[in-house]
Amino acid sequence: MIFGETPLHVIQTREGLLRAVEQLAQAPVIGVDTESDGFHRYQEKVSLIQISDLDADFIIDPLVIEDMSPLGPLFENEKQVKVLHGADYDIVSLRRDFGFQFNNMFDTMIAAQFLGLPGVGLADLIRRWFGHVIDKRYQRHDWSARPLLPEHLDYARGDTHFLPALREVLTLRLQQSGRLGQVAEECALLSRRQWQGRTRDPADFLRIKGSRGLPLDGLRALRALHRYRELQAAEYDRPTFKVLPDDVLLAIADALPQTPDEMAPLFRRGSPLLRRHGDGLLQAVKDGLQDQSELPVPPPIERQNLPAALSTRESELLLLKLRDWRNLKTEEKGLPPVAVFSNNLLKSLTRIAPETMAELESVPEIRRWQIAEFGEEVLALIAEVQSRRESEGGGKKRRRRRRSDSPRDAENS
Repeated sequence: MIFGETPLHVIQTREGLLRAVEQLAQAPVIGVDTESDGFHRYQEKVSLIQISDLDADFIIDPLVIEDMSPLGPLFENEKQVKVLHGADYDIVSLRRDFGFQFNNMFDTMIAAQFLGLPGVGLADLIRRWFGHVIDKRYQRHDWSARPLLPEHLDYARGDTHFLPALREVLTLRLQQSGRLGQVAEECALLSRRQWQGRTRDPADFLRIKGSRGLPLDGLRALRALHRYRELQAAEYDRPTFKVLPDDVLLAIADALPQTPDEMAPLFRRGSPLLRRHGDGLLQAVKDGLQDQSELPVPPPIERQNLPAALSTRESELLLLKLRDWRNLKTEEKGLPPVAVFSNNLLKSLTRIAPETMAELESVPEIRRWQIAEFGEEVLALIAEVQSRRESEGGGKKRRRRRRSDSPRDAENS
């Protein structure tokens, strides 16, 4: 028996939930996971919440318990460690559906990454330290379906049963490697993550990759095509990607077909999508082109007050140098890139090109541990590119605008 003598409690009433919370509140460490139905439903929702301490496993059914609020203080308790694996999706889903906030969270996947382990999946870690092989056949199960069979319950509890003990193993190794503080900072930032999924915002269609490159008519058509897909997905309660993939909508918005013959080449021969949605998609293109209402403006990309200090060529050179440096560090330390500097952070550094530690601290996404461990090396690389420009006669150094400067001040200077 893989769970030994550990009891399993399936919670389906408010009274049972209150008793479970009372017991779990006494534990210094609990494991937490969720199962959702996003692979099967238009509006995904948390369909199970699994929580384990060292004495018992709990599977809580939020589809039959109307008030889940008793769990709120448990997750917010700063004195109790909540252990999750790949916590991003669980945290944002619980916040989206129930408004839960998390304090004192430990992510075993982040810990495994900062230890440079060869496998960072939960199944990898459980097999490595506990010798148990997780059966992942129910990974895409429809967790909103009832009843829950014994094999479903075993799968669900397996995702939290080992987490408290796994955290002990990983914490010890992080202490030995000197990286516990780094993981703590990453987990604290992750615990504040917000849901970025469907928002019903008029600009949601602009989230489709490649949409920014469409001409005006293409954007109008894409807006109507996106609206058509949303209505179809809601009517049949299916995820949007199972109704019509993004790349299909983008291809139609780019081609702007006006007839069935013009639409047909955009699908493979005999496509059920074309049979099911061909007429509706043509009508959506027509409606979109006729809709002359103002297109929504996407939110601007947040930028710092500091202007770009390097030319395009110099930025490309700096990016190459930073990537080479990052790759060397990952090899030296046996860590994945995310445990040194992410690609997005490298791009921010090349755009802003900070010259002082204070400017480096203002770069979006940068962590305190990255500044402490790598700050001086990064500034030296940037200075090297700056000095090369000056030695090659690249002109005077561009004066940076102080934080207190305003565009009006600049005009009056």
